[in-house]
Amino acid sequence: MTRKRNLLTEQLRRFIRQRGGSLAGIGRETGVNHAALSRFLRGERGLSTRSLDRLCAYLGLELRKVRAKGGRSWH
Repeated sequence: MTRKRNLLTEQLRRFIRQRGGSLAGIGRETGVNHAALSRFLRGERGLSTRSLDRLCAYLGLELRKVRAKGGRSWH
């Protein structure tokens, strides 16, 4: 089973927190509702793929293939 710190959503939460600034500001920049962002950060809900795409673009993140221990190749 994947540990929580390796989950894509948990990594995204960490990047949003590290970015700082207000959720309202991030929402304005990305078009993602700040209340939805708040619930996402608290782990109360997920986000649509469209919202995830917008947040990743805003944060400069991209999904890439890496070689993991044990032969698995996706993170």
